[in-house]
Amino acid sequence: MERNIVHCDLDTFFVSVARLQNSALIGKPMIVGGSSDRGVVSSCSYEARKFGIHSAMPMRLALQLCREAIIVKGDYDEYSKYSNMVTEIIKERTPLVEKASIDEHYLDITGMDKFFGCWQWTKELRQSIIKETGLPISFGLSANKTVSKIATGTAKPCGERQVNIGLEKNFLAPLSIKKIPMVGEKTYTLLRNMGISKILTLQQMEVFTMQRALGENGISIWKKANGVDDSPVVPYHEQKSMSKDHTFETDTIDMAVLKKILFTMIDELAFDLRKDVKLTSCLTLKIRYSNFDTHTKQIKIPYTSSERVLSEKIMLLFDKLYTRRMLIRLIGVKFSGLITGSYQVDLFNDTIKDVSLSSAMDHIRLRFGVDKVLRGISL
Repeated sequence: MERNIVHCDLDTFFVSVARLQNSALIGKPMIVGGSSDRGVVSSCSYEARKFGIHSAMPMRLALQLCREAIIVKGDYDEYSKYSNMVTEIIKERTPLVEKASIDEHYLDITGMDKFFGCWQWTKELRQSIIKETGLPISFGLSANKTVSKIATGTAKPCGERQVNIGLEKNFLAPLSIKKIPMVGEKTYTLLRNMGISKILTLQQMEVFTMQRALGENGISIWKKANGVDDSPVVPYHEQKSMSKDHTFETDTIDMAVLKKILFTMIDELAFDLRKDVKLTSCLTLKIRYSNFDTHTKQIKIPYTSSERVLSEKIMLLFDKLYTRRMLIRLIGVKFSGLITGSYQVDLFNDTIKDVSLSSAMDHIRLRFGVDKVLRGISL
């Protein structure tokens, strides 16, 4: 049976969500990200891209390129809400869905052409998403995930593209090698040094030449360049970790400030654990000094989602890790080894006050937002 795989991608998702909340931003050069000198561009509108702005660019450089750009702070609660709305619409209509990221989905609609035209069905799904959420979305339809994802990129903004079976190589041939998933900056530079700029050149090469240059990744890239991809649409990905980090506007050694930031990140991550019905068993602390040296320390603990327990363990890590007495540029916390489960009260260490306080704070955060209530130590 011929496969029919759809790749859906919400266009400039963070920007689109902000514009739903404030229509005055429509048509304006807009940047989502931190507003400080050390801020980084998370996303930007097509109007801003015309000035050369792109994601991961330092905010200072972006504002030099476009001084009239409007900066909007990210709102991950809203992104999560709209992402889940889109996921539910897709799941209601689709037999097999893989949520690849907050704004991307793969759909396996193989066999549905017996009852509906796959192209027409996908177009109608796209219109339903636009109508019900107000978000612009693009999609690509082909026989596999790679070609569909690349097709989506060529359909943007807010478009649709089908690559019929047997025409994959012809579709890919004139495109830049940058369009191939797995081709990052290092691989792109290596291939350009080999004189390769278009996918057509990769198609004309022997596979062993790519293997010799890039190892096993070379084989994968060669297959993708030739439109070959048998990877399945996987309906579920278990989250393995969650993390937060904070870059200081000015490098600091102020213990009160450092601990305030740590406790705030721990509280937010602990809340996310409980909200997602998760427990963690491994904690990692990261410190980056002013000279950019980065150090991490990790500890295994019994499964928990208690901010009290997590705070105690992270502060122990901090006391062991921070030994150089240098100014700190960045500090980060990661929870890993996640499993599904609810926190069990520790009868020896938890008090009714602790449990009641945590429950009350969770209730307030769920109703009004994660930043609406903080422990006193975080103020």
